[in-house]
Amino acid sequence: MTEGIMDVKWTIKGKEFVNCNCAYGCPCQFNALPTRGFCETVGGFQIDSGFHGETRLDGLNFVGIFHWPGPIHEGKGEGAAVVDARATPKQREALLRIMRGQDTEPGATVFQVFSTTVEKLHPPIFAPIEFEVDVDQRKARLVVPGVTEGRGEPIVNPVTGQQHRARIDLPHGFEYSLAEIGRGWTSASSPIKMNLSDTHGQFANIHLSQSGIVR
Repeated sequence: MTEGIMDVKWTIKGKEFVNCNCAYGCPCQFNALPTRGFCETVGGFQIDSGFHGETRLDGLNFVGIFHWPGPIHEGKGEGAAVVDARATPKQREALLRIMRGQDTEPGATVFQVFSTTVEKLHPPIFAPIEFEVDVDQRKARLVVPGVTEGRGEPIVNPVTGQQHRARIDLPHGFEYSLAEIGRGWTSASSPIKMNLSDTHGQFANIHLSQSGIVR
C-alpha cells in the first residue's frame, strides 16, 4: 500500500468539472483509445466538506492539469496541480498529498491512478481559483488567472437546437458514480499549454476517500 495509508484517513465531498480533448463521452470511460491519439485535460474540483487527518478542507478548490502523449494507461504524462490560495500551509500539504495519490489505496481514486502515469510533475501553483459548477444544468466556469480559463455547457441537439442530456454511470469507477455529460472550452498557458474547443465535458458530484468512492 502507499506509504502513510494506515496513518492518515481522508475524504472529500463536492463537485467537479472536467474538460478533455476527446469527443463527447470520452473514450476513456469505455476502455477505448483517445479520439485524437493523445490525452490532455483540465479538471476543477470544489470541496463542500472534507478532511485529511485532522485538517479540514471545507470550501477549498483545486485544479489538475494533465497531458499524455498517448493513451493515459501508457504513461509518460505531464501534470500540474493548482491549490486554492486561501488554503493554509497544512491544507496545502493535505490537498497535494491527495492529488498526488498519497495516503490512498492503489487504484482507489482518479488521483492515485493518474499519479502512476505521470513522469513529469511541475511544482505546485498556489493561486486564486474562480470556480462555479452546476452539475444538473451542465454548466461551469473555471478561471485561474495566468494559468487556465474554461467553461462548460450542455450539448445542443444540432437539429432541434434543444439541450441534449446524457449521463455516464460507472458502478465500479474510481472518480464518480454518475456524471452528466456536456461540452467544454478550455485554454491553458502555464505550465502546460493547451486549447480545447467544444470537446468532452463532464460534471459530477464526487465523494472520495483513501479507499475510493464513498457509496
